[in-house]
Amino acid sequence: MISREQALELLHKNMQNVNLRRHCYSVESVMRALAKRFEKDEEKWGIVGLLHDGDYEKTKETPDKHTLMMAEWLKKVEGVDEEILNAILSHNYAHTGQNPPKNKLEWSLYCCDELTGFIVAVALVRPDRKLASVTFDSIIKKWNQKSFAAGVKREQIEECDPRLGIPLKEFVELALIAMQGISKDLGL
Repeated sequence: MISREQALELLHKNMQNVNLRRHCYSVESVMRALAKRFEKDEEKWGIVGLLHDGDYEKTKETPDKHTLMMAEWLKKVEGVDEEILNAILSHNYAHTGQNPPKNKLEWSLYCCDELTGFIVAVALVRPDRKLASVTFDSIIKKWNQKSFAAGVKREQIEECDPRLGIPLKEFVELALIAMQGISKDLGL
């Protein structure tokens, strides 16, 4: 299996934007927390979160190619797990209509990707701009303001309950705690 060091090298080689990298770190942390909750391979799930948007800078003008480039890069890494490839390919389901999420790993990525961005948005409007001051209540208060972070697909996050069996409150709290645990890496 690809190591975290190899994954970071691949990510940093292909993604220069610090905020995009931080998004990938956020998703990695939440995916690791979800793997722990489901008693799955935390390393594998973390790698999926870390690399899910790794080709974004090179494919942002052609969204139908997003994840395909990363899959090709990964195929060149010896011993890359098919589960990792499939999960990353499922990430672009919304654009391609192909590779719909079909298991807990893929649905976890689908549900947490948008949530990490929402949590960061909430942190950025806090007086101290720190994740430490974000609470579940502050997230839900903003959640109900549809004009706040209007681009975030809340319905995608809300699939956590039917797809993963995790109620929204628990899902948000799990993600927030995971991200607070790496707040230094996120600059928040």
